[in-house]
Amino acid sequence: MKEVIKIEGGHELNGEVTISGSKNATVALIPSAILAQGPVTIVGVPTISDVDSLSEILESLNVEVTKVADDHIIIDPTYIKNVTLDSNAVTKLRASYYFMGALLGRFGEVKMKMPGGCYLGPRPIDLHLKGFEALGASIKYEHGLYTIKADELVGNKIYLDISSVGATINIMMAAVYAKGRTIIENAAKEPEIIDVATLLNKMGAKVRGAGTDEITIDGVDKLMGCFHEIIPDRIEAGTFIILACAAAKEMRIKNIIPQHLDSLLFKLKEMGVDMEVDIDSVTIRNGRKLKAVNIKTQPYPGFATDLQQPLTSLLTQCVGKSAIRDTIYPERFKHCIELQRMGADIELGLGRSFINGPTKLYGDVVTATDLRCGASLVVAGLIAEGITEIHEVSHIDRGYEDLDGKLKKLGAKIWREKIDA
Repeated sequence: MKEVIKIEGGHELNGEVTISGSKNATVALIPSAILAQGPVTIVGVPTISDVDSLSEILESLNVEVTKVADDHIIIDPTYIKNVTLDSNAVTKLRASYYFMGALLGRFGEVKMKMPGGCYLGPRPIDLHLKGFEALGASIKYEHGLYTIKADELVGNKIYLDISSVGATINIMMAAVYAKGRTIIENAAKEPEIIDVATLLNKMGAKVRGAGTDEITIDGVDKLMGCFHEIIPDRIEAGTFIILACAAAKEMRIKNIIPQHLDSLLFKLKEMGVDMEVDIDSVTIRNGRKLKAVNIKTQPYPGFATDLQQPLTSLLTQCVGKSAIRDTIYPERFKHCIELQRMGADIELGLGRSFINGPTKLYGDVVTATDLRCGASLVVAGLIAEGITEIHEVSHIDRGYEDLDGKLKKLGAKIWREKIDA
């Protein structure tokens, strides 16, 4: 038996939704907590399956994880043991690679399997490894296991060929205990990096420049436990804003940082969306005809690759021909094949798509090939005629907290069913 999500389209959404803590920050904050020599309390943790996988990895390291409330966990690494990380949780989860930087920083050695996660085309970790080597580590890859080892980590100047979020965070975590100063040039600027740096600094690290393209880390001898609240999830916020544009009469999206969503909000204004932006919320009102736009994904503060997939579904309802070019993951267009099943008029090129609209969508059996593809199919299901049946919903549960529950409260007809595999 396997679980599917079913959506009956054509039901108007109305009301308010509160955005959860950031998934992309959470999956880095939890591994970074093991750098502390005392308990770390994290509030705003979303209830997603990635957190369960990270907790499983922590338990294998003899780190105590206590869930105090739905969004509130305490991580106590006092009795941590540096064991080989080769469980299924590692291969299931892309963000397990953050344990490389955290364990290397804390113990000077880490052994682990190649991390997994959604397939979005090649996602090499060579920049992470080059960063570790620059800090003095040696790297071996044998029998599917990475062994990364350093007698002593020493600060260095590291230039990233690509401003990778994962590499920036991983090097930052490895460098907090390194001797002397580390400078990361061409660092990624995403808000999640600032959140991780904030946590590390609360522990006693000396990290400056997070959010700019040059981050400086001065090594320290000891990091202590602390209290930290996670920033809101800008991708979940963007997804719900897109959902509101597609299917709501009037909807308010709360607990957001609008500045984190500037690239999306500017594009929606260009499309003609009626919106009101407040200090920590956005209200979307429907009724206008929307115009086609061109999108090019870029590192933050450019348009997020994680939002191009849900936006594609909205663009099927816009007047004219829209174009999307993904410069981050040029293979990230599997959702277009699923949307074509539902009647979308989409042409695919190398690293780009062209969406002709408006076109009527019809419910069909579709597959969430990755997390944000799942979000795009939910958007399409809400506006399609008839019933949409989404398979491989585990991808959706990896990154969205109670997506169907939140949509039900807004008036969507959405439910889960068990079917024969």
